[in-house]
Order: sequence, then C-alpha cells, then structure tokens
Amino acid sequence: PPPPQQKKKKKNGPEPEIVLYNTLISACGKSGQWHKALDLLDDLQSRGLKPDVITYSALISACDKAAQWEKALELFDDLQQRGLEPNIITYTAIISACEKGGQWQKALDLFD
Repeated sequence: PPPPQQKKKKKNGPEPEIVLYNTLISACGKSGQWHKALDLLDDLQSRGLKPDVITYSALISACDKAAQWEKALELFDDLQQRGLEPNIITYTAIISACEKGGQWQKALDLFD
C-alpha cells in the first residue's frame, strides 16, 4: 500500500513562536522592562523569526510606558521600513509616547 500522506501544516495565523515572543515582549513592557523587550526583538530575529505588527505595537507600548519616545519613533519607522501596516494599537502607543515626551508635532507628523 502507498505510504500515508503527511498532513500539511495549515497556515491560519502567526507562527506559535512569534505569538510567544509577542506575549513575552508585552509582559516586559507592562513590568517596565523595556530594555528586555528590545533584547527579545533581537533574539527572535536571530532565530529567523520575523516581527509582525503585534510585535512592534508591544515594543512601542513598552517604550511608551518607559517614556522612551525616541526609541518608540525609531521602532515605528522600522515597522514601516519592513512594509508592515500600523494598526490602531500601534498608533495609540506611538501617539502616547510622543505626548509623554512633549513631542506633539512629531505625533502629528506621523499622519502627513
């Protein structure tokens, strides 16, 4: 008899590994560990994983909570350079980060 067919992995969403990293990055942000969140970005990329909009939103949010508006803007730019589309969570986090840094004009410039 012919060998049984292997089941093909069906792609309905993100890879489990990126979901785990996104959860860890979010947890770091909520606990004020924005440096650790950035380390996790480096780690996931070194493993060949690609950050998604959720990854960047969590990173920008971590920077927002730590009043690191310049790093948040850098991450926002990186997200766009990768061809990812910011979502409402991304925009909320980046606007909040700019506001905390007194950078209203930079927040407005994001929409030009």
